Amino acid sequence: MKALEKNKVLVITGPTATGKTALGAELAITLGGEVVSADSMQIYKGMDIGTAKVKAEETLGIPHHMIDIIDPTENFSVAHYVKMADECVKEILSRGKVPIIVGGTGLYIDCLLRGMDFAEEASDPALRESLENEYDEKGGEFMLEKLSGFDPLRAEKLHPADKKRVLRAMEVFYLTGKTISEHDRESALAPPRYESLKIALSYKDRQKLYMRIDERAEIMVKQGLLDEVSALLERGIPQNSTAMQGIGYKEMALHINGEISLEEALESIKRESRRYAKRQLTWLRRDGSVRWIFRDEETDFAYARQLSTGFFG
Repeated sequence: MKALEKNKVLVITGPTATGKTALGAELAITLGGEVVSADSMQIYKGMDIGTAKVKAEETLGIPHHMIDIIDPTENFSVAHYVKMADECVKEILSRGKVPIIVGGTGLYIDCLLRGMDFAEEASDPALRESLENEYDEKGGEFMLEKLSGFDPLRAEKLHPADKKRVLRAMEVFYLTGKTISEHDRESALAPPRYESLKIALSYKDRQKLYMRIDERAEIMVKQGLLDEVSALLERGIPQNSTAMQGIGYKEMALHINGEISLEEALESIKRESRRYAKRQLTWLRRDGSVRWIFRDEETDFAYARQLSTGFFG
């Protein structure tokens, strides 16, 4: 099969609430493919409503990978995603099927396609503890100045208060002998791991997109988002965990703790979701290879099928 021979993959992406799930499943039927999710929140078990996780009936019988793979208490990084998703893609290709990457987490998609050399896989708990102690004793300004001595490019991008990233940049250099900036530069120069067709969904009218986002937020609340977040907190999932910082979860947790009203939580979810969609669009517009499908009420499946069958033909 040509898809297998040429290491080809299809990507369906775009901002939140644009119908990526439906299009991905439809094209999987057309192409004989399987879906690999590229959503940084749908990886978590027990977080279904707030992540708009694909339902069984929405899969159309197509296997969906990289969903419900870790507990919300676990740490998960882009390096973890790329390692696991790459294994899924290779396994799908080995069976003569077409991998269809579906999701709106642009960093996940780009790193998977490019085959990033992840400096973040290097770690040393003892070194990290030593750096944390030094940061706490001498402050962020001191540590950022120290970082600028060997990685001025990364230091320019960081704030002294960003303890996590400042220390991570130092840790990578001490463990690998290369700065994060060097790792990034080498990864950017490497040929892509997969040849891809990227289709992005959106709306011509930005207000229509925002209206869809607002409607989705209201539906999530009606479906029981509050109960879902309550159950997670009762399980002992820390409110400050990465999983609970997701849009919808953070706001509902604040409401449960009595810090904001339910109405304020809903408005905050809508506002943060719109901001997230704007960031997603900004990310995608930097990529000149993206083929856009602007929808009104229904996604133009015919054009998407034409693009994808031509790519894999």
